[in-house]
Amino acid sequence: MGFVPSNLSIKPNSYPQIPTIPRRRPDIAMAVFLKLYAALAALFLSLSGGSAAAPCRTSDIAIHQSRTGRIVEGKPEYEVHLSNRCHCPLSQIVVRCYGLSSVETVDPRLIRPLDGERCLVGGGRPIAPGALVRFKYAWMTPQDFPLVASRIRC
Repeated sequence: MGFVPSNLSIKPNSYPQIPTIPRRRPDIAMAVFLKLYAALAALFLSLSGGSAAAPCRTSDIAIHQSRTGRIVEGKPEYEVHLSNRCHCPLSQIVVRCYGLSSVETVDPRLIRPLDGERCLVGGGRPIAPGALVRFKYAWMTPQDFPLVASRIRC
């Protein structure tokens, strides 16, 4: 048969045991996955400035207007304030203006008609969070400027 060390006993019809690699337990694998997920979430939040807020909504653009007290060619003058209350810059802001009727010149860099119904605010450039766009117009009655569209730039 050959040389067999004295400390090794061989039983008939038995084979030597092959060492096996221990299997990972499912609870350990889940713990590793959750730690990795938490680390990636923390990294994402730090890269996004710590803001986990929901995307901007229509109500994040506040539009207010008031009479200035000035009369231009017999028409009252109004001042419109459009402010960005979103945590991200907004661009391509379009409001409904029905041609923007005014007897005084309105600065087209602040608001300009796109067609007979819609106007582009700020030339389409991004408006920073908390920033304000102001313009004046003079007409018989105040006009509404409801938001039609905007592009979020986060």
